[in-house]
Amino acid sequence: MSISKQMAEFAANLQYDDIPADAIYEAKRFLLDSMGCALAAVHNDDMAMMYRFTDKLGGVPEATIIGAGGKTNAPNAALMNCLLTRALDYNDIYWENDPSHPSDMIGAALAAAEANGKSGKDALIAILIAYELELRWCHAAEPGVREVGWHHATLTQFVSPLVAGRMYDLDLDQLVAATGISGSSHFTLGGVVAGHLTNMKNTADPLASQAGVIAALMAREGYSGPVEVLEGKEGLFEVLNNVEWHPEVLLDGLGEQFLITRCGYKAFPTEALTHQPISAALQIRQEHHLAPDQIAEVLVETTVRGADILSDPSKYKPKTRETADHSLPYVIAAALADGAVLPSSFSDEKLQDPVIWDLLGKINVVADPEIDALFPRVKRARVSITTTAGEKYTAQVDHAKGSPENPLTDEELVAKFRANASGVLTPEQMDKAIEATWKFEEIDDLSDYMALFSETTKD
Repeated sequence: MSISKQMAEFAANLQYDDIPADAIYEAKRFLLDSMGCALAAVHNDDMAMMYRFTDKLGGVPEATIIGAGGKTNAPNAALMNCLLTRALDYNDIYWENDPSHPSDMIGAALAAAEANGKSGKDALIAILIAYELELRWCHAAEPGVREVGWHHATLTQFVSPLVAGRMYDLDLDQLVAATGISGSSHFTLGGVVAGHLTNMKNTADPLASQAGVIAALMAREGYSGPVEVLEGKEGLFEVLNNVEWHPEVLLDGLGEQFLITRCGYKAFPTEALTHQPISAALQIRQEHHLAPDQIAEVLVETTVRGADILSDPSKYKPKTRETADHSLPYVIAAALADGAVLPSSFSDEKLQDPVIWDLLGKINVVADPEIDALFPRVKRARVSITTTAGEKYTAQVDHAKGSPENPLTDEELVAKFRANASGVLTPEQMDKAIEATWKFEEIDDLSDYMALFSETTKD
């Protein structure tokens, strides 16, 4: 039996009552977090472009678009809602051999579920399928595919068709076909997150999520795809052969051991490896009451990956939000300038803030071999600040806020949601959305749930 078919069996057979309570609970927490992240991006200029684009595509009105409130077909709604979730780089993070944001598929799960008349319980199953398969892919290649130039959306393309396919009630052969359709056509270059970053940085994974919905719909009509897209001739394992594959990891404990509880949340709307250094910089700033003009030098010690992808020359002169939120020098400068790193830290005004730009020139990022040896088990960072008076302060952080080792409480998660939703929903709407998410398994009509996240319903 092919690996695709074994994963399809998991997707087809997973039942709500077989899922542990802590996994269901975490799925609802990630759902609330993701909807908040999406709402925070509703008024972004790049999202305005995509709202216009989606509107021009047209489509059967069967799935709701977050924020706008209108409906379109499931593939379009999946792309738009997954992109909204991803747009601010504020959604979840899991990083082992490869990084991933499994919540990039929540929008696809909801779109397919709503379009096919599924319940909240059904959608929770789809969300769990997304997490359990995606997180295993993060352990499957050594080194990770990201280390050899491929974006992690390359992995998402093998998961999203099973997420959507379950919501469309596909049988095993159809699920395998959908995996072959999507998994043979959506490999993503790492160039989308290298150097000067563009809108595609946030769009790569949503496109891979949408691909799964399209593939599931094609398979439902009888369309076929490669059955052994992973292990077959010229399949993934043979073609992407500069890594060592461990396919057994993809199936190990599937349906019995749930990994969703190991996934982390983001306390800052930035690239994952910036979180520990941001926390260290804020700790020094707060403990020693440092003003920006008191800072002479900043040394950031991080992993080889962090120094390479987050502090190349383009990251010292960021011109776009996408480059800035993946710039370790910029986010450290913003933290030291303002005492916080928020979505507003990447506004056009902030990108030209003279205080931040003055600090950028004082920041040096280096790779530390001892720190790198700990990765990915411990994602340590160390920040040292030398003041104009000659004093030196150092802070080290091993586990980012929001990680399983340093988790966000329910209260902190709700506070993050309210802050993200504040520009779109009224406080009363937020209350309803939060309550509905905590009771998501009781929802019969997903259209009613999705309507709670529409700006058009504001009083």
